[in-house]
Amino acid sequence: MNRKMICYMVGYIVKLEAVLLVLPLIVSLCYHEMNGVFSFSVTILAAALVGFIVTGVFNPKNRVIYAREGFVIVTAAWIVLSLIGCMPFIISGEIPNFFDAFFETVSGFTTTGASILTDVEGMSKGLLFWRSFTHWLGGMGVLVLIMAILPSENGRGIHILRAEMAGPVVGKIVPKIRDTAKILYVIYFGLTILMIGFLLAGGMPLYDSAVHALGTAGTGGFGIRSDSIAGYSPYLQWVITVFMILFGVNFNLYYLVLLRKFKPVITNRELWVYLGIMVASAGIITYSIYPLYNNFSDSVRHSFFQVASIVSTTGFSSADFNLWPDLAKGVLFILMFLGGCAGSTAGGLKISRVILLIKSIHKDIRHLLHPRSVEAVKMEGKTVDNTTLHSVTTYFALYIVLIAVTFLILCFEPNFDLQSNLTASISCCNNVGPGFGMVGPMEGYAAYSNFSKLILTVAMLFGRLEIYPVLLALYPRTWRKNK
Repeated sequence: MNRKMICYMVGYIVKLEAVLLVLPLIVSLCYHEMNGVFSFSVTILAAALVGFIVTGVFNPKNRVIYAREGFVIVTAAWIVLSLIGCMPFIISGEIPNFFDAFFETVSGFTTTGASILTDVEGMSKGLLFWRSFTHWLGGMGVLVLIMAILPSENGRGIHILRAEMAGPVVGKIVPKIRDTAKILYVIYFGLTILMIGFLLAGGMPLYDSAVHALGTAGTGGFGIRSDSIAGYSPYLQWVITVFMILFGVNFNLYYLVLLRKFKPVITNRELWVYLGIMVASAGIITYSIYPLYNNFSDSVRHSFFQVASIVSTTGFSSADFNLWPDLAKGVLFILMFLGGCAGSTAGGLKISRVILLIKSIHKDIRHLLHPRSVEAVKMEGKTVDNTTLHSVTTYFALYIVLIAVTFLILCFEPNFDLQSNLTASISCCNNVGPGFGMVGPMEGYAAYSNFSKLILTVAMLFGRLEIYPVLLALYPRTWRKNK
């Protein structure tokens, strides 16, 4: 275990966060929010000081990163980022409770969007911007950004990319890991700017457009109004719907489009399953909620918006789906598990894992019928090896255990019903945001105890990092010295 390299990388990330905090500081200055200016300034100085001390003290000669170092770096970085990121909320006094501030910040970086705020409109512009900016940073991954600007030796940065990027299999788009990270961020940044342009064209103010674009790009869903997106025009809701869908697509496909390699995009099974699930779900929900709105266009708009929001795990809401019929809520409940495509900013199981699980079950059934037959599982025309299939089924088992343990712990809460605790557990583990009942789209997580908030915070980290990096960081053998 290269402990010095782990500390050095974490210190480097802290310095980067100090630089990134300058942006919300500028927003606070623009709106003459001196309290925000002070809180961001103190945080920036503290982060810069800590970063320089850590990188100075732990400056390793051997900078090679192996698999276990990559997992530990990612886990430690996300925790430290959140601890520093919550400081402006605490220092400003706008979220004075540490557990609330830490919950909100982790929810931001993990792109969950679950919130403890009861008066969003009462927050300052600078802190609301930082809140949504954490979505954007966490969506693609801060460590991926590090890979784009800090070249790693011997190409070992792939271990960090695999630990932070979502999906059963993560590879390089191009031979060099640094170039892969750059391409991902260029596409990510380009789509964000494009979305801001479309929102501005619909009459949304620049600040609102920037904040909602950051939240949509990271599939996080922090809003700046208590009714989320419900108060905006149908055009703006459709724009957000389309971009929620786009950010739930594998970013590798966008790179192929840029290279004009359209055939592998058009034949991509995960993409078609992803789009098919949304169309079918929106159709069922439209049928279910039509009697509520008695208007076909409104029913279609709210259906597609909410389906896109849940599948992409963004968590915005255009209506209070807590009031929808049970059929509509049942569909949304199932969608909370699925998530977007692998290689996207969305959370959840990922469509590719669902496809592989179904194919694996089909393979086992055929094997029971024909014990001597040998059948390979294929994905996108390529044979999937047994190691990948095993990792998918193991991950699914761990995923269910994570939800179950989180749910059982929340059941000790005296003031929350079964439905609220169950959907809160599923929502936080899948980085969705809203649930049903007392944690619905127009409610929040403020009423949970500090202990329950901490449990849900840990669940969000497990969900965003897809369990294994956190487990390996906690596993004693990981920390043994290399022989």
